[in-house]
Amino acid sequence: MTNILYKNFAAVVAGGEAPDVHTNADILVSEGAIVKIGSNLSDTLNADTKIHDCSGLTAYPGLVNTHHHFFQAFIRNQKNLDWTSLDVIEWLDLIYPLFALIDEDCIYQSAIVSMADLIKHGCTTAFDHQYNYSRHAGKLLVDRQFEAAELLGMRFHAGRGCNTLPKSEGSTIPDEMLETTEEFLADCERLADRYHQPEPLAMRRVVVAPCQPVNSYQETFVEAAGLAREKGLFLHTHLGEGENSLMQQRHGLRSYDWCEKIGFVGPDVWFAHCWQQKPEEIRRMAKTNTGVSHCPAPVFLVGAEVTDISAMHAAGLRLGLGVDGQASNDNSNLLESIRLAYMLQCLTANQRQHKVPDPWEFFRMASEGGADCLGRSDLGRLAKGMAADFFAIDLNRLEYVGADHDILSLPAKVGFSGVVDMTVIAGKIVWKNGELIGLDEAGLRADAQRVFESRIYNSKGMRALRH
Repeated sequence: MTNILYKNFAAVVAGGEAPDVHTNADILVSEGAIVKIGSNLSDTLNADTKIHDCSGLTAYPGLVNTHHHFFQAFIRNQKNLDWTSLDVIEWLDLIYPLFALIDEDCIYQSAIVSMADLIKHGCTTAFDHQYNYSRHAGKLLVDRQFEAAELLGMRFHAGRGCNTLPKSEGSTIPDEMLETTEEFLADCERLADRYHQPEPLAMRRVVVAPCQPVNSYQETFVEAAGLAREKGLFLHTHLGEGENSLMQQRHGLRSYDWCEKIGFVGPDVWFAHCWQQKPEEIRRMAKTNTGVSHCPAPVFLVGAEVTDISAMHAAGLRLGLGVDGQASNDNSNLLESIRLAYMLQCLTANQRQHKVPDPWEFFRMASEGGADCLGRSDLGRLAKGMAADFFAIDLNRLEYVGADHDILSLPAKVGFSGVVDMTVIAGKIVWKNGELIGLDEAGLRADAQRVFESRIYNSKGMRALRH
């Protein structure tokens, strides 16, 4: 058993509701878990302990991303897909034909691109909602994401999504991206049997995640919930992001009412977005212990409604943060999302019944809150027995003068400029001083660029969009 000592941190922010901050501290790690946090731990170590000097750095719990679409890395920064002139459903009608171009190699390379961005900005656990199953791409798409996660050393929760409702019946999905409920369930079961690790400190988990209620049959959601609970898996979908009027036309119910009616709520469920939730729905979500992944970036882009995170926090909802897909964010920087989420709530504070949560609470949403959404009591804080997942940053820089006296509020109020100095996952350094440890980043970039240009950028559909 090899011990690793990260020594001489200026401070270690342990996390929690009333966070401990250890000054002049070390973190001792063994088998991917924290053994101890304290000062001068090297005095009692064996000679074979590996030591990393972290002098001048401040450590924070690793961030936990609760909503993403990696595949969208190859369809972003496109001026002709600007949200400002479209509502969500119109945007989906425009962009789904481009999604249909994506194949297995795109999935693998876009996962590399997205997870590298997350890691560089302090994220140690990523959930991805992969619902893009074009017929030509095959069924091994999540497998390729797990392959990418293993290469980068990322802790990964894979959301196996689907769309089952044809466009002729009111969905926004091209026929080549449709699956049957049976296909979807069979692949969920295959992935769970092959990859899901239920034990603490797991690096791989599988989530059953039909894309959204308006693009699937009701039976898809009902049977997805049944399979997930039989297998002990969590459930996820999009909700409250512009689809309520369609759901009322189709089912006579708003989205959350529909989910509650069919049993797609509870402590094993979390939804993405929810900016349309009414106060009464928020109270019911809290009562069922259903979680929410708040993605602040697309709120800026859509410009419709600001998610009432203040009310959700006051109600005691399980709250995490997500970057969302890069077609509606354009980057994978969860560290940035902390400040975006805080500033959005400040912007609308005078319109709200509940006060804006303390700045530290927004960091907690991105760490411990995200872990709670994913059902991970072993992540999100730094303490004995918890996963050794953390990032570190040097606050001894000119840009932090006058702000570094309150390192708890700093991530939300000031924000961190640029990438972090070090990211550690399961006790191992995966990013340090501008380098992805053990990897050739230039080579990775060249491989991803080649696939992007050959599959997407030079495609007929993308050329038509550009011109």
